[in-house]
Amino acid sequence: MMPQCTDQPRGKAVSRRNVLAGAIAGATLCLSSLSASAQDELVLAFIPQENPEKLLGDIKVITEYLSKLIGVPVRGFVTSDHAAAVEALRNNDADISFMGALPFVIAEKEVGAEVILSEVYRGKPVYTGRVFVRRDSGISNMEDLRGKSIAFADPISESGFLYPLQSFVDAGLLKQGEDPKAFFGEVFFAGGYQQAMQAVATGLVDAAGASQYAELLLSADQQADVKWIVESDPIPSHVVICRMGLDRGLKDKFVAAMLTLNNPENKRLLAHVYSPDGYVIADPALFEGVRALARAHGYLR
Repeated sequence: MMPQCTDQPRGKAVSRRNVLAGAIAGATLCLSSLSASAQDELVLAFIPQENPEKLLGDIKVITEYLSKLIGVPVRGFVTSDHAAAVEALRNNDADISFMGALPFVIAEKEVGAEVILSEVYRGKPVYTGRVFVRRDSGISNMEDLRGKSIAFADPISESGFLYPLQSFVDAGLLKQGEDPKAFFGEVFFAGGYQQAMQAVATGLVDAAGASQYAELLLSADQQADVKWIVESDPIPSHVVICRMGLDRGLKDKFVAAMLTLNNPENKRLLAHVYSPDGYVIADPALFEGVRALARAHGYLR
């Protein structure tokens, strides 16, 4: 079922304190010094990595907060998947999108998108992808999944597809660029982390490929029923990107407003933007590994 919208779309680890300190400093000053924007609203696209219905409530909270700080109306909507978010940026139906590193490098190449912010989780601007199975499945390693079913989060998700898949390539169980069905019996794309995790937790599939943090989207009882057996190489954290040609003054105001979420009095609001520890200014150079892997798997020419 297509998610509802609130409106129609028009690897180096560092300490949490050091990562966020610079982002916190000066955010309020930066906001007050920025000039007014020529654009009269800002539209945000959110990917459904968790229950889209929950996202609708989150969007209302965060867009109201950002509207007050930025000084123009901010509205948001939930896309059907990562590809739809990229298309929204291409068509100017969205100005800014929250997404993973793989769809970012695709959007960068195809539509000239720019990365502006990176998430920080547990003190690191990186995370991993994992393959989860039920504890009672008898599956303990990658070879045990031969001929089994797997639900990945999204076909253009780095932690929910590309990096876990690459783990099977690195282990010699698949060839680079080979159809995953050459190893797995059935391959599904669930439409998000939570959906993929629900599929394995309830026994609909034998395994799920998702973010290392995806099991936190399950109930406590379900978390006890699953385990991970494969972990990918480190991946740059999820990012916030903007479309080519976005008004610079508005973009700078958005960045400054988002960085105020790092302030202790605003930390509660992070729960409404995918629950990171905070945000930092993104470094485009950190995505070279993602670009290389995307080329190897045919996402980039």
